[in-house]
Amino acid sequence: MSEQIVIVGFGPVAARLIDELLPAVRDGHVSLTVVGEETEAAYNRVLVADLGVGRTTADALALSDAAALVADGVDVRLGVRVRRVDRARQQVLLTDGTSAHYERLVFATGSRPVIPNLTGINPDPASPVLPAGVTALRDLRDASVLRAAVDGGKRVVVLGGGVLGLETALAAAEEGATVTVVHNGPHPLGRNIDRGGGAVLAASLRRCGVRMAGNARSTGVEHNAPDGGFSALLLNDGSAIDGDLLVISCGVRPRTELAEGCGLSTGTGILVDHRLRAHHEPHIFAIGDCAEVRCPDPACGECRTAKGPSGLVGPGWRQAEWLAEYLTLLATGTQEEADALEELPQEQAGVIVLKARGMNMAVAGDNGAEPWDEDVLTAGAVNGRPRLQIAQWADPEHGRYVKMTTRGGVLEGLVAVGMPRTAAELVGLFERGAELPADRSLLLRLDGPDQLAASGPADPAGTVCRCAGVSGAKIQGAVAEGCSTVAEVSKATRAGTGCGGCHEDIKGLIEKHFQAAPAA
Repeated sequence: MSEQIVIVGFGPVAARLIDELLPAVRDGHVSLTVVGEETEAAYNRVLVADLGVGRTTADALALSDAAALVADGVDVRLGVRVRRVDRARQQVLLTDGTSAHYERLVFATGSRPVIPNLTGINPDPASPVLPAGVTALRDLRDASVLRAAVDGGKRVVVLGGGVLGLETALAAAEEGATVTVVHNGPHPLGRNIDRGGGAVLAASLRRCGVRMAGNARSTGVEHNAPDGGFSALLLNDGSAIDGDLLVISCGVRPRTELAEGCGLSTGTGILVDHRLRAHHEPHIFAIGDCAEVRCPDPACGECRTAKGPSGLVGPGWRQAEWLAEYLTLLATGTQEEADALEELPQEQAGVIVLKARGMNMAVAGDNGAEPWDEDVLTAGAVNGRPRLQIAQWADPEHGRYVKMTTRGGVLEGLVAVGMPRTAAELVGLFERGAELPADRSLLLRLDGPDQLAASGPADPAGTVCRCAGVSGAKIQGAVAEGCSTVAEVSKATRAGTGCGGCHEDIKGLIEKHFQAAPAA
């Protein structure tokens, strides 16, 4: 008898879970149903902005083939939503009047854009009906709206100074649109980057052709375009930012309404334990943006310091891979055998990377302390614990800035703007928890003139694709076996299938391999 598993949601994380469960489906151990509210199968949402500026195609974004899944025995239901979950009968009831029975239910509902409460925009978070000329750039239809604006050389206003908003702004500006970024702090990425790095980042964005409007609080939108669409973003000082398209990029919020409706515990996301099981419900799991790993044990030190969903695709993919193994063990063995599987390790602090033509930035960890903040630097220095130390270098005229926050020589935070090789080395050290050289200036020399001819990442043996967790060594192996393009490497290793920020590094490894190869 096969185990009946239902997956609610069909985004990138659900796609990875399905891929990992397919062997058990083909062997008859698992009967799998996936429910997606969009008419398309899973695609890479992170690259929707690239689609919107014409740098990629919808086919290239595809992560799943519905017809192929059906041929493998998966029950794929597209263009339909789950109306409610009946936990007593272990059924999901769908909006088309059908239902699906489950023995294990997985929520992979992801997140939805935060729509600010502005005059002229429906603020209902459950069903945001955005007026003409306003988009949250979340799906393929949103991408087509941006594409029309960019192709027409229109004025694009991006509301929000987070990494996705900045990537959209940079891409649109590079492709010919007039772009203004509006954010409410002194510099973009206000929650992630320190003041010095933020100032250099803002200046770099302006050099890339993006207009910056900081310390701006939005209050409403005007709809005076000839077609009744968006014409201006109104600010609280009485001024207005004119435009033809408003792209809202104000963060995301986990989609928990279905879980709440069936009585599951929620916080920021659906509360799950270290085995991704919903609290007090062993038949239901949650992964990805909608899941908040926080076990019911109040004494758990790991959960005491845990944060909510990261909003990054990499952690969701790792959850999907672990859960697929766990569910397969449940379907083919016993509960005891499944529970013997080692728990998923806690995710480390994420690294934020921003790459564009002529610009590179990496940020990670806690980097808010300044070199002269004695109270902050010594605050945690108790019971023999070393104090924080700050090494900082700035060249704002040339768009360069590096900050290293260490404790006992080990990185706790970093900022690197305009220093790509230094950034790559620092990120590798941060992820490994390795000690920095005593002379921090050695790291700055990686971006010196004598290093510019090098290609590929600074440490090819380290992680190149952080989304999929693929090392440079694995990519080099794929290239040695015949992969000669980024697409071929992605198919063989999954590297580059997330945010796309590692594509240049993959390309560098490919070029390095073929440059070293002897001529035929």
